[in-house]
Amino acid sequence: MSYYEEGKRLFDGLFVLELANNHWGSLERGQRIVNDFARIVRFNGVRAAIKLQFRDVDRFIHKDFRAREDIRYIKKTIDTQLTKADYKSLIEHVRSSGCVRMSTPFDEASVDLCEELGVEIIKIASSDLNDWILIEKIASTRKPVIVSTGGSSLKDVDDLVKFFRNRNIPLAVNHCVSIYPSEDSELELNQIDFLRDRYPENVIGYSTHEMTDWSSSILMAYAKGARTFERHIDIEADGIPVSKYCTLPAQADTWFKSYKKAIEMCGAPGTQKRIPPPKEIAYLDGLVRGVYVRHDLPAGHALHPDDFYLAIPLQKGQLSCRELMNGQVLRQAVSADAPLRIDDIDGPHAENESLRQLIYQRGL
Repeated sequence: MSYYEEGKRLFDGLFVLELANNHWGSLERGQRIVNDFARIVRFNGVRAAIKLQFRDVDRFIHKDFRAREDIRYIKKTIDTQLTKADYKSLIEHVRSSGCVRMSTPFDEASVDLCEELGVEIIKIASSDLNDWILIEKIASTRKPVIVSTGGSSLKDVDDLVKFFRNRNIPLAVNHCVSIYPSEDSELELNQIDFLRDRYPENVIGYSTHEMTDWSSSILMAYAKGARTFERHIDIEADGIPVSKYCTLPAQADTWFKSYKKAIEMCGAPGTQKRIPPPKEIAYLDGLVRGVYVRHDLPAGHALHPDDFYLAIPLQKGQLSCRELMNGQVLRQAVSADAPLRIDDIDGPHAENESLRQLIYQRGL
């Protein structure tokens, strides 16, 4: 299996549901979130990963700053940390729910935890896209990786894609705008086109933090070629307010259904010519002009442009403007204004049995 084919197998059609630290340090709340979203995933028949965030908090935050409640990121990280045993239970809960186990590790010890707990896919956050100490550690696991590109430079992304390609580690590259929440005018969906053109060997995805839409953006993102999708998830429970960029279960249901609608509307892959359905062929055949003889013609006559005219309707067995060729010889006499049928002529069309059957099946 090629590098691209392996990535496509892993990432195409994968939804990443970012649990982040919306469990608020509660194993029970985290399990409830998994349960509620796994139910919506099963109902819609999609494939989803539920992604946790791993941090070795004691070393991730410098000891001199752990009491700084005025730094939101530090305070929330400390307030929401789980024990190793809790993470193990939550990851196992994700597995038993039927979803893919996934994590964003923010430090090297957390990469080791990913391996220990059987995490299947690792995410590199936009903030760590050029953290090469962490990236090297992640690559050492040989696990497939998804990276978000919010706030990145082109060189950052080029270097990362080349790094994982050289190691033959599957990598999906997500377009991402790291604005929480994002307005419609900030989504920059044309970046999906750019990423597809620049990295044709990688599955391109869309990681979003938008706050108003669960339909139109995924329709457009899919049409542009995004094949893996990520949003933050949460539930309304415990009196905890839901962030505007988070998706609730009912909104995820809309999101998944819009994805199915995008597949239906986009149809065949853009890499090959589609095969028209029979009803489309039948409709167009009704608009095609048939060949009618202008005046009486004897058997053995070689057709000349003055011998026929084109008009609708096309009748069964009748030659159309698509098949008529000058110089074809009549096998039998044909009367004026009669349809010129496949059986009336000698020629390549008359000798091709499958074409003959097609001509007799179309028209009135």
